[in-house]
Amino acid sequence: MRYSQYFIPTVKETPSDAEVISHQLMLRAGMIRKLAAGIYNYLPLGLRSIRKVEQIVREEMNRAGAIELLMPAVQPAELWKESGRWDFYGKELLRFKDRKDAEFCMGPTHEEVITDLIRKEIRSYRQMPINLYQVQGKFRDEIRPRFGLMRGREFIMKDAYSFDVNEAGGNVSYEKMYKAYRRIFERCGLRFRAVEADTGTIGGNYSHEFMVLADSGEDAIVSCSHCEYAANMEKAESKSKAVTEHADPRPMEKVATPGQKSIEDVAKFLGVNSSQIVKTLVLVADGEPVVALLRGDYDLNEIKLKNHLGCTELEMAEDEVVAKVTGAPTGYAGPVGLTGKVKVVADLSVEGLKNFVTGANAADTHFKNVNAGRDFPAPEFVDIRNVVVGDECPRCVDGHLEIWRGIEVGHVFKLGTKYSKALNASYLDADGKEQIIFMGCYGIGIGRTVAACIEQNHDDNGIIFPIPIAPFHCIISELGGAKDEAVKKAAEEIYEQLMEAGVEVLLDDRDERPGFKFKDADLIGIPLRIVVGAKNLVDGNVELKERRSGEVEILPIAGAVAKVKAAVKEALQA
Repeated sequence: MRYSQYFIPTVKETPSDAEVISHQLMLRAGMIRKLAAGIYNYLPLGLRSIRKVEQIVREEMNRAGAIELLMPAVQPAELWKESGRWDFYGKELLRFKDRKDAEFCMGPTHEEVITDLIRKEIRSYRQMPINLYQVQGKFRDEIRPRFGLMRGREFIMKDAYSFDVNEAGGNVSYEKMYKAYRRIFERCGLRFRAVEADTGTIGGNYSHEFMVLADSGEDAIVSCSHCEYAANMEKAESKSKAVTEHADPRPMEKVATPGQKSIEDVAKFLGVNSSQIVKTLVLVADGEPVVALLRGDYDLNEIKLKNHLGCTELEMAEDEVVAKVTGAPTGYAGPVGLTGKVKVVADLSVEGLKNFVTGANAADTHFKNVNAGRDFPAPEFVDIRNVVVGDECPRCVDGHLEIWRGIEVGHVFKLGTKYSKALNASYLDADGKEQIIFMGCYGIGIGRTVAACIEQNHDDNGIIFPIPIAPFHCIISELGGAKDEAVKKAAEEIYEQLMEAGVEVLLDDRDERPGFKFKDADLIGIPLRIVVGAKNLVDGNVELKERRSGEVEILPIAGAVAKVKAAVKEALQA
């Protein structure tokens, strides 16, 4: 492709509304343009990278035995009401009515549609296992679309759905997809981790997220220093030890703590460590108040608590609810003498803790030497906190937990019978008995993968694409070709040789200054650059530069062509 005939509207200045580096660079590199909040045009350069990811995804899905189809983006409300998600999914589901006043939605995902298809077509156990997938546009009406393709409203997604006769078969399908996902992201040239994850609004009982490691990632990833355990922060398990210092209970004592509301203030005022304070948090679960207790040096994991309670909605209580439950203003709540019947759940870190400090349910007052079971009824002890760096690994003896930043690009779920049971997708087994189909679902954000790649691979000059998903493998910078026929001819010959070898080449034949061309080449992130200029060409040489390392070599034309071909071949080997 010739640069002069292509459409790459690069921008020098960083757009003011672009917050993260991938959004900034995709705009500057002429890969995307905003149409509306969270909705983007994919320009030719961006679309080429997106298509590269799609192709890798298709190849690996096909290799794993999945079969491609395409489902409608518009879905009837009846299916969502049948599954129970019409109201549960929330305002992210874009609902509308057609001219006949029938209700529809724009599909954010396709569990209902694929299950409806399967229940009409699958009759016997002989027709399974089967795995169907699509690459299609989705729409989720995010309350705050931001970060470009990271959190858009309209996006391209690969979603696959497996159907098996039982859980054992479902486990086999899940493992195939797990391995396929690992191959996909390895082939994309990304550094990633597969982590245990919460199933969220999709449902099911087991899932893994595939996270691209990047310092700018919005998600926290937890992994063990010794074994293979890894999970996102929502799912990461804590392994708390009972605290045994001060093992003998002391008499509870009320102390004045005027104006001391925060854990830090109370700890400093009383001369204790924050780990000796138990904070009392009042929340509302599906309209009912609930109290959570955990050590002052830990943070509540609302997802863990929500899953334990089995509630749909969970949020921190307003001040008036706190006052009603505890009789105290916010900042002085405690488990001793709670008013009325309220469910109390304590983190495992509180179990065995002796002589701790809590709020006294009165303004400017705290209790010292509080003990569960003596001063208030023993609560239910559950893991409801966020893990911290240095925690013991919940899976092995020698490991400790580390925390990284990452960007979710893929998610695999073991759905079980959540949707097949709700929509009555069944089959006849070998004995002629009706059974419910066991399902799995597997998603990859295509555009998000490209954006995550940029978050992981960039420098001050622009994008650094891995060869497999770069819009072009190599760029030829022709210097002075408009005035120097020898330079023009050499650049054209290199261009033709690389094209014939299957290398995707962008020939920069624009009549621009060398520095201008180099800046554009670095910005759009083409992995390899051949510079054809009069100075080196006198000796039959050209300059070859590797974008990632910055390494520059002066090579004969044949040597440069051979080296580019070899680098591309090696990077693309599946």
